[in-house]
Amino acid sequence: MKTCLDLFWTFFKLGLFTFGGGYAMIPQLKEIVVEKKKWATMDEVMEIIAIAESTPGPIAINMATYIGFKQSKVLGSLCSTIGVILPSLIIIYLISLFFNQFLALKFVNYAFVGIKCAVAFLILRAGLDMFKKMKKTIFSLSIFIIVFSLLIIFELFAISFSSIIFILCGGLLGIIFYGISQRKKVSE
Repeated sequence: MKTCLDLFWTFFKLGLFTFGGGYAMIPQLKEIVVEKKKWATMDEVMEIIAIAESTPGPIAINMATYIGFKQSKVLGSLCSTIGVILPSLIIIYLISLFFNQFLALKFVNYAFVGIKCAVAFLILRAGLDMFKKMKKTIFSLSIFIIVFSLLIIFELFAISFSSIIFILCGGLLGIIFYGISQRKKVSE
């Protein structure tokens, strides 16, 4: 039960103090879950991110659910999931009570501009951390360069393209690469 309370409280704090969704949560998640609590390794967190990104639902909830399950099975996943969701529910509910008055405040608009800048930095930092920790093979670097180049091209030419397609193509290429490498091992 102590583990479940720890999971709840840890993810409650993450949910309360993380703006910008799951990607912005990655640096804090790494610091708390990997370095302080030692609930997962960085490799596991990277795998969790890949799985959470390719499954339905918000990435933060998927990560909390996985780590909670790893620590304390179903009860742990329930506690960590509720912990990460609850702060947003409370804040959104309170904002909804005073929504019009809240948006009319100039300092709120300025605060959101500052928060957006900070979130952009946190997402960039998470991406750089993931890139540093990634096993750099010819295949993984090729996929990275292709996807990064396509993202820049699509942004420059204002082409609307779903990120889901990038994820599915990356997964398909990974399966093909794995199949080819297994076929080479068998033939040797």
